[in-house]
Amino acid sequence: MRLAGKVAIVTGGAGGIGRGIVRAFVEEGAQVLFVDIDPAAGEALEAELGGAGKFLRVDISDESSAETIVAAAVEQFGKLDILVNNAHASRQAPLLETTQEMLDLSFGTGFYPTFRLMKAAHAQLAENQGSVINFASGAGIDGSPTQASYAAAKEAIRAISRVAANEWAPENINVNIISPLALTEGVQAYIEANPGIEEALLAKTPMHRFGDPQADIGRVAVFLASKDASYITGQTLMVDGGTVKLR
Repeated sequence: MRLAGKVAIVTGGAGGIGRGIVRAFVEEGAQVLFVDIDPAAGEALEAELGGAGKFLRVDISDESSAETIVAAAVEQFGKLDILVNNAHASRQAPLLETTQEMLDLSFGTGFYPTFRLMKAAHAQLAENQGSVINFASGAGIDGSPTQASYAAAKEAIRAISRVAANEWAPENINVNIISPLALTEGVQAYIEANPGIEEALLAKTPMHRFGDPQADIGRVAVFLASKDASYITGQTLMVDGGTVKLR
């Protein structure tokens, strides 16, 4: 029970990697407020988790949502120790075909909500010597074709995470980043829509498999949120089977 007594917020928590993290956190004793725009998936997961998980239907692209989310977590569970900014939406297109609308979608669901939630959660995190876990992508680190808007927002998230890691270290808040490769509903749909892409992706992955949202990504999130990682901050952990190796 490495997270016993801890309270977490997880955005995009009703499906995919977010759901895997929520389940992993609850398994380790945390209470979790998870945020999503899918009411059916959110309510189903809340019922599965019992009192340890509370679903909040919120559109994080709304500028006022950050304060609402933090307030809901504190009202429900009494405090906040862990913030996980997982939610992100984007559309693919070559760089020359990337539009302002695509950039607005990616930054509006990824970078700006991450930035606003970090600010809104800071007081609680400082009081409880908490942790922030943000999400990057190999698409940004390696510059994957057709991923301009997504890559730009993900690298912007990495940048502010490093700034926060430096500024908030004196308050014993650690801020880290996970860059994952996992078989989620979205990745499965992408594979089905692009014949041959699964083999191409796995050929670049030394472990030759996709990660599991709970067993692989969720367990690393548990570690980063636990006391075992209290001396780690400002780092990007590549949880991708060896696909990208940072230097």
